[in-house]
Order: sequence, then structure tokens, then C-alpha cells
Amino acid sequence: MKNIWQELKIPFLVLAPLEGVTDTVFRRIVASCARPDVFFTEFTSSDGFCSVGRDRVAESFRFTKEEQPLIAQIWGSNPDTMYKTAKELSSMGFSGIDINMGCPDRAVVKNGSGAALIKNPDLAKILIDAVRRGAGSASRRMPISVKTRIGFNKIVTDEWFLFLLNLGLDAISIHCRTAKELSKGPAHWDQIRKIVDMRNRMGSKTKIIGNGDVKDAKDAMNKYTLYGADGIMMGRAVFTNMWAFDRKEVPHQPTTMELLDLMERHVRMFTAEWGTKKNYAILKKFFKIYITGFKGASEVRDRCMKTNSAEEVLQILQELRI
Repeated sequence: MKNIWQELKIPFLVLAPLEGVTDTVFRRIVASCARPDVFFTEFTSSDGFCSVGRDRVAESFRFTKEEQPLIAQIWGSNPDTMYKTAKELSSMGFSGIDINMGCPDRAVVKNGSGAALIKNPDLAKILIDAVRRGAGSASRRMPISVKTRIGFNKIVTDEWFLFLLNLGLDAISIHCRTAKELSKGPAHWDQIRKIVDMRNRMGSKTKIIGNGDVKDAKDAMNKYTLYGADGIMMGRAVFTNMWAFDRKEVPHQPTTMELLDLMERHVRMFTAEWGTKKNYAILKKFFKIYITGFKGASEVRDRCMKTNSAEEVLQILQELRI
């Protein structure tokens, strides 16, 4: 099987996995504006995927060809369900499997998953081995990566990344904060340079991807120059700029009508894809992306937030065109 991480031209750009945000519909919307080099699925529980609630959890793994290359991100602390999930993912057409070892959510950490694994390298290795076994034979195995942080309560770059780099992962994505810091305070990008230098000294082929407060493609290129990561990951940036991945010298500046048209497309695609399977209210978290930058935007946004159906919000968008 091809190894997507080895084929990408450096520096590459990645859309971060965002729970409840980066579903198949939103990934396609992002791709239509300015395409990243790699997409990730939403954060998906291996325990849930192997449970009676499997069908609902499996919705996170829906995708279309236009979203490739797409990495399936999973989380858990049970080697058996991680193995079983990886085994199924290996035949579903993904370009790789990513293991989340950085989520700071209390419920996830209490489960022994996500960022809790930074404090439990023995289990982390067991889980990586389980996913690797599930991902296929040596000659046909899907690429395996890990998304993590630089520590739990404090920075432990030397110990944690020496450990991970010795496991032969295809890629490691690093949010440059500890779990304790969440998304607050400045991201410690100096730690990315430290990890890259460590990787180079070891002669490892693992790709290093930096993540944390990257504003747009220009900012990503600056960070590549300063810190040397092979790839740069952006997540929250798309909430203020849907063209964040635009690498043009003069990035696209959308008009108000472009943004409203994009919102309409998003609403219609969401409805067509999910029907009643997902609550309409999920869409409301996206409205601030599109309804901005014009006189009366806040009032329009408030009206849209009070709607209870796609039909209602589409009617408001239609009124704005009259």
C-alpha cells in the first residue's frame, strides 16, 4: 500500500480533526474553498465503533473520493477494540489511521485515552501495536500516525517524543501545548524544532506535523521556515477564514455574497447527507463563519441562530438576496 506521508511534498498542509465539525460535508466545503493536502476524520471512539451503537459512530467514517487523502482518527484505551476498528478501517479506503493521544477532554482522559496516554507509554505502545496489527500485513499495512501534545501537566518533549520516534510511526502530529494548557496561552512552537532535530539525529523517517494557533497558509509557511516541521496542521483557523489553506501570493478574499452562498450550500449538503440522522442545531456552530463582515451581520446571525430547521434558515438567506 502507498504511504501517503512519504509521498506528500514538503511542506504540506493538514486540516485538523475537530469533533462535531470536520464531517464529510464540512471537509467538502473546505475543499471547495482552498484545499489542504490531507484531511482527517472526526475524533472517533473505537469502543463505540465496536458496540451496539456502531451505526451512529460509523457516521464519522463517511467520506467521498474528493476528500482523499483522508486519515481515519480513532481513540480508546482497549487494545482489542483498537485492533478490531483498525482491521475494519483497513478495507474501507482510507489513506491511513491516526491514534489520538492528545485529547484533554476529562471524560476521555478518565477513560485512560487521549492525553492520558502521555502518562502511560506502556499502554500507548500496546495500542499502537494493536492498531498496526489490525492495519494489515507488513507489505500492505496502512500508514499509522499519532496526534498528541508536548506533555500532560508539564512539557516532557525529550522523554515522550524519544519514545514515540522509536516506535517507527509514519507521522506524528503535535499540538504545541500540554493537556493542562488546553488551547490557552501561546503555543510552544520551539518544541517542534526540538522534536524535528531529535528525529533527524535518530535518522527516523517519521514525518513531524506542527499544530497550534496557525492562522493561514502564509503563517504555516513561516512556521515551516522557523521550526522545520514537514507539515503544518490547522483547525480553528477555518472558523475565521474558509480560505485559510490558500497558498496564493494574494489569498482569496470572499465577498459577502460568496460567504452566504457557501452557507446555503453547506446547509443543503448537510440536509442531503444526514437528513434526520443529525440534529439541525449542529449547523448553528458554523453560522459565524459565513455571516460576518457586513452591516447588520450580527442581527442576521441572531435570527439564524433562533431557527429550528434548514427551511427556516434558507428562507432568511433568500431574503438577503432580494
